[in-house]
Amino acid sequence: MDINAIETKLAAARTRLILDKPFLGSLVMHLPLKAADPKWCKTTATDARAFYYNPNYIARLTLEQTQFVLAHEAMHCALSHFARRNHRQKHRWDVACDYAVNMILDEERMPPPDEALMNASYRGLTAEEIYPLLHEDPPEETLDQHLFDQENDTPPESEGQPEARDTGEGEPRDSQSGETEGEQDAESSGGNQGQDKNDRQGKGSQAQPQDSQASGEAQGEVQEQPPQPPMDPEKLSEQWKSRLAAAAQAARQAGKLSQSLMRFVDNLLAPQLPWRALLARYMMNAARDDYSFQRTSRREGEALMPRLYSQSVRVVVAVDTSGSLTDEELHELLTEVDALKGQVRAEITLHACDDKLCPNGPWRYELWDEITLPEGVSGGGGTDFRPVFEWIDKERLSPDLLVYFTDAEGEFPAQAPHYPVVWLVKGKAPVPFGVRIQLN
Repeated sequence: MDINAIETKLAAARTRLILDKPFLGSLVMHLPLKAADPKWCKTTATDARAFYYNPNYIARLTLEQTQFVLAHEAMHCALSHFARRNHRQKHRWDVACDYAVNMILDEERMPPPDEALMNASYRGLTAEEIYPLLHEDPPEETLDQHLFDQENDTPPESEGQPEARDTGEGEPRDSQSGETEGEQDAESSGGNQGQDKNDRQGKGSQAQPQDSQASGEAQGEVQEQPPQPPMDPEKLSEQWKSRLAAAAQAARQAGKLSQSLMRFVDNLLAPQLPWRALLARYMMNAARDDYSFQRTSRREGEALMPRLYSQSVRVVVAVDTSGSLTDEELHELLTEVDALKGQVRAEITLHACDDKLCPNGPWRYELWDEITLPEGVSGGGGTDFRPVFEWIDKERLSPDLLVYFTDAEGEFPAQAPHYPVVWLVKGKAPVPFGVRIQLN
C-alpha cells in the first residue's frame, strides 16, 4: 500500500468536493486528514477535530465514495452530533446520526460505500426523530466511528469491516433511497483558529496546520491510538455552527448550493420551533381579525368608518384512539390546545376516532370551558381518518382549522378538504395533505 497514493486520492476527492459541492467541500476543509492504525480504525472516524482514516479502507473506495465518507464525517460535525446525545444510548444514537447524515448526502446524489446505512423512510428526519424509531439495541453498524463521545469504545482488533445488514431499517443503497434531514448550525471566520489550537494541545503528530491540508496532513505518520473526546463539546459546537453558516453563504454566492441543501441550511439557520410553537402559529393564523364597515352608533356620527373586530375561531380537534397515543400524551396535547384557546378566542369541538367515531362524542368547549380528556373516550380498533372528515361534512361545520393527533398510519380521505388541516404526528408516517408537525 502506497500511503502517498492514498493521500493523493483523499486530496483529489476533497478538491472535487470544493469544485462541485462547495458547501460540503468547505466543511471538509476544517478536518485535517490523519492516517490511523487499522487496529482501532476500521474505516473512517472523527472526533470533530480531524478526519481519521484506515488507508486500506480508502484504497478500496472509488473516488466518488471517498467524497462521500469525507462529507459524511464533516456533516456529523456540522450538525453537532457530538453535543446532542444527552441521555440517549450511545450505539442507538450513533446509528440515528448515520441515517440522518446519509439521507442528506443521498439527496445530493452522492454514491455511498456499500455498508452505508440508507433508509428512505427516514428522509427529512433529524437524529432525534430517528432515534425513537430504531430498535432499543439496533443491529445496524455505523459507517464510521464517532470518537467525539465521552463513552467512546475502542473496537476490538479482530473486528473487520462493518457489514450491511438486511434488517429492514439499514439496507444497501441499491434497495433504498432517501432525502434530507433538518437541524441547526452556523460560522464565524475566527472560530477556526481557536479549534486548531485545541487540536495541537497534547496531540503530538496531530499538530498540523490547516494550511497544509492540500498536501496531506498526515505526511506518512499514523495515529496509533484513538484520540480523546473533546473536553468542551459546547464550545466546539459553536465553532461548527459558525463554519456551517460561512460554508452556506459562500456556496450560495457562488450559485452552487443545491435546492435541497438550501432548504436544509435555511431550516438550520432559522431557529427550529417545537411543535407547541408551530401549533400556536397555525391557530393564530386561523384567528379571523378583520375590518368591518358596519354602521357605527349614532353618537359617533353618520360616517361609515372601518374598525377592527375579532370573531371567535371554530376549531375541530380529533384524537386517534387506535392505541397509537397514550392517555398521558393526549392529556398533554389537549392541555396545550386549552392554553392556546384563550389566546385566539377559539371554540373547540373535540372528537375521537379509531376506525369509527367514538359514540360518546363529540365534546364541545366554549371560550370559558377548560379542555380535558373526556372519560367517555373509547377506541382501540384500527385507524381510519375518513369518519372525522365525513362527520364534519355531514354536520356542515366548515371549521377554521382541524387539528388531528395521530401516528398517521391509517386510511385518509381521497381528497383534501376545503378547510386547513394540521396533523400532529407521532412517528414517521407521511400525510397526503395539510400541514404535518412532528411530535417526537
